[in-house]
Amino acid sequence: MRTQEVFKAISDPTRRKVLKLLQGGSKSAGELAEAFDITKGSLSHHFNVLKAADLVRCERRGQQIVYSLNTTVFEDVAALLLDLFKVDKPNGEER
Repeated sequence: MRTQEVFKAISDPTRRKVLKLLQGGSKSAGELAEAFDITKGSLSHHFNVLKAADLVRCERRGQQIVYSLNTTVFEDVAALLLDLFKVDKPNGEER
């Protein structure tokens, strides 16, 4: 997992919104662009950052590029955070 890229990707509100939109299922670049008031070039940059972090997958379907969440990376990030912030109970039992 590319930890640095993941945290860079989720640090930006636009990219977090893209991820949130993809929770409902795969969407084309055009469908995602409708939710934003930014240039296609700027949105393309955000897509590239998300792809570099492996948070989204994309595939070409004819003339369209369709994006979807890569859920395995989210599972890896969740496990990393749980391990990072693991707190032991006073009697030695783990939460």
